[in-house]
Amino acid sequence: MESSRPHLFGLLAGLFLAAGIAFAALVVAGAWSRIAESQVINVTGSARKNVRSDLVVWRASFSTEAPTLLEAQQKLKADLAKVERFLAAKNFREYALLPVRIRDIAGRGEDDGEVVQRRIGYRLSQPVELRSSEVTRLPQLSSESTELLEQGVVFISESLEFIYTKASEAKVEMMAEATKDALARAEQIAGQGGRRIKELRQARMGVVQINPIFGTATSWEGNNDNTSLEKTITSTVSATFSLK
Repeated sequence: MESSRPHLFGLLAGLFLAAGIAFAALVVAGAWSRIAESQVINVTGSARKNVRSDLVVWRASFSTEAPTLLEAQQKLKADLAKVERFLAAKNFREYALLPVRIRDIAGRGEDDGEVVQRRIGYRLSQPVELRSSEVTRLPQLSSESTELLEQGVVFISESLEFIYTKASEAKVEMMAEATKDALARAEQIAGQGGRRIKELRQARMGVVQINPIFGTATSWEGNNDNTSLEKTITSTVSATFSLK
């Protein structure tokens, strides 16, 4: 009777061990199932598009000087007529005249034998702004404006701004393209591990960069180049995919 006890204890120990192994296997299997279900892959997709500006803004100004405000205004009016004739001759009849800027001209003078600063005249400046879809013709006009100098008009070409007006639509289109690129990258990575993509869990668009053609500069706020006729728009999407 006593000799059978060790055998009984061994049998019970074996049963407990087998039960423990089975339970552990179930736990591991359940854990793996949960892990497999929650496994994801994070990738970044990108899209690039070259565009041509469809609007150009030219800002310029001309100015006059005279001892009195009335004389300065009369000179400015005469110069404006010359500018208008110049623009009409070049087939540019639509433009905006911004508010005239008036500045005092200071000089030295004597007052009771003392040298003092005093106003000796006025400088009037008339800003002009032209907008056109003729993105190559308007820049050419800015270089032709030297003709006004030959007519005695103090005309200064200040800036040319090249704008792509369809940037908002392009951003939406490129987000879709960047997401496709992210999916292709995710499928390639998952395939190397013997897995497949199940679904898109999350997509977040990065900052859109608009640079001169083929430019790659980046900034946290997003570049928005307005100095070049030809531009490159770049967008990125950070995507999360679940795996099968």
